[in-house]
Amino acid sequence: MVKLKMCSVALACALIAGCASAPPSAAVALFDAQGFGAFELVTTPAGTMEGVLMARPGGVIAVAGNPSGYVATRATYTNYRLHAEWRWPGKPGNGGVLLHIQGRPKDRVWPLSQQVQTKFGAAGDLLPMAGASFAEPLTTAPGAATPIKAHSAADSELPAGAWNSMDVVCRDGTIEVSINGVAQNRVTASSPASGRIGFQLEGAPYELRNVTVATLP
Repeated sequence: MVKLKMCSVALACALIAGCASAPPSAAVALFDAQGFGAFELVTTPAGTMEGVLMARPGGVIAVAGNPSGYVATRATYTNYRLHAEWRWPGKPGNGGVLLHIQGRPKDRVWPLSQQVQTKFGAAGDLLPMAGASFAEPLTTAPGAATPIKAHSAADSELPAGAWNSMDVVCRDGTIEVSINGVAQNRVTASSPASGRIGFQLEGAPYELRNVTVATLP
């Protein structure tokens, strides 16, 4: 009887420990062959999804640089791991991934969000957009028109035309960014700390592939 109780206690502890260290959910592709119905397009002037996103062979998504704005998931996310790969098929330019999008645009065409910069030569910078904030100090001067926390390690972006990879972990207000496997940025106390995920249109066409998100426990 004592042995049975001990086994029951051990099993319960094992189950609790297993729940506490539950693995992240399987990564889910944000873009699929069923079209782009999972996304909303927000641009100025108004555009069409067909004119902004185009599916190409091999799971590649061609993203037009115009009109200015972004495409955003309709779903919202809080604690998650985002993976995305991008490249500049032509002349490299400006772009970014928006995290924790809340509401409609407040600053020109940009919503309240945290931007991970993919601008050529600045990949991994973090920009609090339209009033967003985090605990760490910016690297731009006080009052700068574009507030930036620059990436911390040496540039790890690949030459124009090559595929780059971005991995972002968002958990309880902390955002960690790696570019091509190199840790480049980290902030805490992000506000907002949850929301939609978006991809910017800032004038230069680019391509995406292997864009996935996995929910963290």
